Amino acid sequence: MERRERAVALKRGGRNCCQAVLAACADMLDLPESTLDRLGAAFGGGMATTEATCGALCGAQMALGLLEYQGRPIPGAARGVLQAFRAQAGATQCRQLKGVDTGKVLCSCDDCVRFAVDALEAARGGQR
Repeated sequence: MERRERAVALKRGGRNCCQAVLAACADMLDLPESTLDRLGAAFGGGMATTEATCGALCGAQMALGLLEYQGRPIPGAARGVLQAFRAQAGATQCRQLKGVDTGKVLCSCDDCVRFAVDALEAARGGQR
């Protein structure tokens, strides 16, 4: 199963969006899913259920840091992940993605986890 669809299956299986993205990337991160679940536990519902930054995007950024950090911040790569996610999802804030204020859903959670995995893979030059 490709990583993006694995993320959807993990989300549907009870993980929050952040945990689903991280666990779907466990093979790249060389960390046990249990560790990744703990890392992403506080980022569901738009970061601590505040409807702020999408948990799936947070998970992609965490994975990027684990993969790319070499002693220096990686703002360019992180910005690339954010921009790629926003281009597909339409926003980066859970509240906007879910249409809390407008009644118009921009992106489902399933698609958010797909797009977060896509953005991470794109930032890494398509490495799967």
